Amino acid sequence: MGYQQLKGTGVALITPFQKNGSIDFPALEKLTGNLLRTGVDFLVALGTTAETSTLSMSERQEVLNAVVGYVNGQVPVICGIGGNNTNEVVDQLKTMDLQGVDTILTVVPYYNKPTQEGMYQHFKTIAEATNKQIILYNVPARTGSNILPETVLRLAADCKNIIGIKEANGNIVQNMELLKNKPDNFTVLSGDDNLALAQMALGMEGVISVAANCFTKEITDIINLAIVGKFDKARKVLYRMLPGIDLLFADGNPPGVKYVLSKQGVCNNIFRLPVVPVSEETAKKIDSFLN
Repeated sequence: MGYQQLKGTGVALITPFQKNGSIDFPALEKLTGNLLRTGVDFLVALGTTAETSTLSMSERQEVLNAVVGYVNGQVPVICGIGGNNTNEVVDQLKTMDLQGVDTILTVVPYYNKPTQEGMYQHFKTIAEATNKQIILYNVPARTGSNILPETVLRLAADCKNIIGIKEANGNIVQNMELLKNKPDNFTVLSGDDNLALAQMALGMEGVISVAANCFTKEITDIINLAIVGKFDKARKVLYRMLPGIDLLFADGNPPGVKYVLSKQGVCNNIFRLPVVPVSEETAKKIDSFLN
């Protein structure tokens, strides 16, 4: 299986909804078109930002098919398939139509807090169930579990199709330990918009971004400047955008980004429970930043 390098700006797509709660495919097409025109490097369908846990299995397949169709081979499409029931994740990998998808993004099991050995066995089982390449996703703030560098390195050594990780643990020291010891062909991507520039200075190769849904040009500028070592210019863009990036996450994810996209005329400010829109106070702060 050919290894496909993923670096630069990836975007974790939102799922737009109509006023009646159904998926708004025209808005998804508009968003995807905007991102492709601005020059993002790859897209992630069905990540956490997509409110995937509120989508039925048939809706997930429809969203994935739509994104693959809109992209039409212009950039790689990554599909989020993860969970805390290993057998169920394996079953999804075997039953979903993954045509047009090269890479699976799969999250550290949440809620049941496995040991490092449990995480190793979980991901090894998933890797053996597919010939797709796999990117692990570590986001302890959401999952309650933190996969440690030694476990990641063990998986990278033992499973040839585990080719990278999206790191959103927020711990720069842990990041450095992984980056220092990783194999050359193992990709480490940031999962934190506000830390991505600092993490790229340490050796990360890009970001899977939420903010790039709505601040596309600015985020791609930061990442592209970092790739060529122009950190002074990248810092200027980051520091200008940092208050806005922080506001996107003030009421969780994706309420902030959908609010901005609704202001930009891309989609409705509509969610599926338990996610709700940003508070009036946060909306005022976002409006003030946008102005």
